[in-house]
Amino acid sequence: MVDYVADYLENIRDRPPLAQVKPGYLRALIPEEAPQDSEPWEELFKDIERVIMPGITHWHSPKFHAYFPTANSYPAICADILSDAIGCIGFTWIASPACTELEMVVLDWLGKAIQLPKEFLFGGEGGGVIHSTASEATLLTLLAARSKHVHENTPDKSLQNDGTTNNEADRDIHCAKTSIMSKLVAYFSDEAHSSVERATLLGAVRCHKVPSDDRNCMRGKALKAAILEDKANGLIPFYCVATLGTTTSCAFDNLLEIGPICAEEKLWLHIDAAYAGSSFICPEFRHLLNGVEFADSFNFNPHKWMLVNFDCSTLWVKSSKDLIETFHVDPLYLKHHGQGLMPDFKDWQIPLGRRFRSLKLWFVMRLYGVKGLQEHIRKQVSLAKEFESLVRSDDRFEVTNDVQMGLVCFRLKSGNEPSKALLNLINSDSRIYLVPSQSKGIFYLRFSICSAKTESEDVRSSWKVIQELTDKVVC
Repeated sequence: MVDYVADYLENIRDRPPLAQVKPGYLRALIPEEAPQDSEPWEELFKDIERVIMPGITHWHSPKFHAYFPTANSYPAICADILSDAIGCIGFTWIASPACTELEMVVLDWLGKAIQLPKEFLFGGEGGGVIHSTASEATLLTLLAARSKHVHENTPDKSLQNDGTTNNEADRDIHCAKTSIMSKLVAYFSDEAHSSVERATLLGAVRCHKVPSDDRNCMRGKALKAAILEDKANGLIPFYCVATLGTTTSCAFDNLLEIGPICAEEKLWLHIDAAYAGSSFICPEFRHLLNGVEFADSFNFNPHKWMLVNFDCSTLWVKSSKDLIETFHVDPLYLKHHGQGLMPDFKDWQIPLGRRFRSLKLWFVMRLYGVKGLQEHIRKQVSLAKEFESLVRSDDRFEVTNDVQMGLVCFRLKSGNEPSKALLNLINSDSRIYLVPSQSKGIFYLRFSICSAKTESEDVRSSWKVIQELTDKVVC
């Protein structure tokens, strides 16, 4: 299997990037019921190519330019092999002390590498934790912000001596909390990821999508106007998500404008930098994080762009107490003698169980070093700049975003419908794979540098495919 994996990755260019099967293809290839007796390994191994590989979209192909990257490297693969062999479920410190303590160390390493304020590191009230996805981090911080806001704004009936009984006081407190909950509003850009809106649905709070500017960025003036509008209507602002590197066009919300407003209005400010956060390890991109000092929480995904295999989403908070007071449940069977001396990360997340994910971050940071990771980011940004120059050299196209990272958004100047027709041709042709997006009624194609194996010749080859198929759309 190790040889198969190595061969697969080294020869991935030979496979079409997009799966060429129809929905339901797999059921016809395998029996309707599980075997009663064990089967030879050789038979199972043959079915990897026969059954599985036809239905795989190859995210690590240099011809794959859809979505954003999902990272991959041999050090991370090896770390996951070790994690799977150990098989610990590190919900508390005692469940595997190394699982907790290594996570603390590598989150401090990474936090220092991207120059996070010391308030986000261990040693004070803050610290970092590894989640599965940015979606989980957003939901977790929204729930913590909700709990904190409701608690701080609920009258404490236990301190009043007005003759009410305990039951009456409890009922009054419950009613007060319900009233506050019904009025809470979360804010985010109309360009924010769909997972942010989904978090408000799961958290049972209102959301207010703030109109972005002509560069698809959320600005302070628009946020302030939205807050004032809601307050005038009797609603309660409590939470804001600033996106650094939107999925649609890799736009950056203006933290230096948004941050002071959130501080003034006492909103929990969460930063979602799922994709672009990896770039902050490079000094030339760190300015895009200026204003992080105003944030209560910050999250990005090393599993997108930092050579760490999925899943590894890193979240830092200034006050771990806010998480613990929201999620702490302490049955007898989870108590241990080390409580209070080290974090129990079950209280920093939504699930109870957790994998030994810090191993792969540790392996990658040691075997590449900060300089190696910087080289990887810089190379991919350079490849995106190369593709941007190719697009600009063809008068039929226009670039629709500020190319700062590894994403280029482009379209045919002739409009939305020809651009849609081109995308359909590209993906039905199957030599490369792209996905679209749309902002303010403008449809465009996204070309993302995804594979760590992508080279200049891959970018130029993909561009030739696009030009060839464009000839069929534009006469």
